[in-house]
Amino acid sequence: MSSVTLTDLHKAFDGNPVLHGFELEVAQGEFVSLLGASGCGKTTVLRLVAGLEEPDRGRITVGDRVVCDASKGTWIPPEARRIGMVFQSYAVWPHMTVLENVAYPLKVAGVARAEREAHTLTILERVGLAGLEGRRPAQLSGGQQQRVALARGLIMEPDVLLLDEPLSNLDAKLRIRMRADIRRIQKESGFTVIYVTHDQDEALAISDRLVIMEEGVILAVGSPDEVRDHAFLSPEAEHEERA
Repeated sequence: MSSVTLTDLHKAFDGNPVLHGFELEVAQGEFVSLLGASGCGKTTVLRLVAGLEEPDRGRITVGDRVVCDASKGTWIPPEARRIGMVFQSYAVWPHMTVLENVAYPLKVAGVARAEREAHTLTILERVGLAGLEGRRPAQLSGGQQQRVALARGLIMEPDVLLLDEPLSNLDAKLRIRMRADIRRIQKESGFTVIYVTHDQDEALAISDRLVIMEEGVILAVGSPDEVRDHAFLSPEAEHEERA
């Protein structure tokens, strides 16, 4: 596990600014949620940390390694950053079994079959999918498919795990159960998490700290209690999200 430091990040798409001098420090083993409305830049932050986008300006440090520094031309590719990412859409392959889906990053890395299958079975047990390794995604519930995506994000034992609205496609009861499971797994494993959501209840329940974003800038940073007590969360916005 590693800390993450984001320094003076700027990013624009087609001339439209998305991030304006974004700065954030995430401690080793911390669970930080980026909370804000669609279009505020929170997913862009994740994609920059993962290496799926390059910043126009700024620096990204993971642990003691600079993975990106626009001013110096430093660029570490995504596969070399030891960062896992879980997408909103699950992104599981329908023609592969659960085991094959989760083990795929190990296969690409050249890990021997016996070793990768043993490690995959261990990860599947950790996320509550033991015994389902032979099933295909069509045979799984939405929550089980999300666990497959989570397991695949963990399989390479990343220093940092990024989660982009991972529960938004699930029903309310399943979201509550899954967020508790994600938090439990994170505490057991100790990896650093940056989590993107627009759901205020979810962010308050799962995070060590919240980062409230609006139009590419940070409005507030604090623990769930600090953010709640200082009324940075809008009851009207929360009602609109639920409607």
